Amino acid sequence: MPRCERRIGLARALSKLGYCSRSRAAELIRAGHVSLNGRIRRDPEFPVLEDRDQLSVDGKILGRPQPIYLMMNKPRGVVTTAADEKERETVYDVLARNVPAEDQNLSRSWVFPIGRLDKASEGLLLFTNDSAWATFVTAPEMHLEKTYHVQIARIPDHDFLATLVAGVSAKDGETLRAKRVRFLRSGEKNCWIEIVLDEGRNRQIRRMMEALGVEVLRLVRVAIGPLQLGNLAKGRHRALTSDEKKMLDRAMKQNPSSTAQPMA
Repeated sequence: MPRCERRIGLARALSKLGYCSRSRAAELIRAGHVSLNGRIRRDPEFPVLEDRDQLSVDGKILGRPQPIYLMMNKPRGVVTTAADEKERETVYDVLARNVPAEDQNLSRSWVFPIGRLDKASEGLLLFTNDSAWATFVTAPEMHLEKTYHVQIARIPDHDFLATLVAGVSAKDGETLRAKRVRFLRSGEKNCWIEIVLDEGRNRQIRRMMEALGVEVLRLVRVAIGPLQLGNLAKGRHRALTSDEKKMLDRAMKQNPSSTAQPMA
């Protein structure tokens, strides 16, 4: 049987090549900067055979870039977006400050964050130009664990920790629960707890604490699956090692709930 070839929109095809974001690609296409097989196309949704068709921008033919997999220790107060209408510092500003001069591969490539950490949150954030891999990392059915260290303005008892696992009804009525919770350390009026999630719901920990009337003082993501933040300095980033990438892939493949499989 002939192989079924996949068609995707032109803007998406351009972003998957790592040239720019999909919204920026749409702007370039409408402005007449993008050619498909030598012919200018102005429709961002024009169908493309991603494994066969040739794209170019201003006459420069685009090839598939080397895949990039990065981890960052996102600082608090930085937003996870490419541009911000309030002109707040973004994770791309942090990346740009810390790109080594010799790292030409990264400086020429467009990468995007996998998932988000809100402005007040900090810690481990992944970046890639591999959209297929990013889809697997964020897929709910993968149940890839995310581990957070959370400082709260309360000294919790056993019942409080058990409630986080049993489930909390958020203000919008959604039931939110942690997979695991454990006590880490405490001061006189606050403490640190470790919360492990495998659902990836929007602002899940903050919404749980809000429903319980508990103030979150700090929220740090310290691990994604088996990948640990470790001693990476705040505001710095580095490439994943091949072993770390394989370790994440294995964690997704071995999940019994997963129906899809990450790319090798």
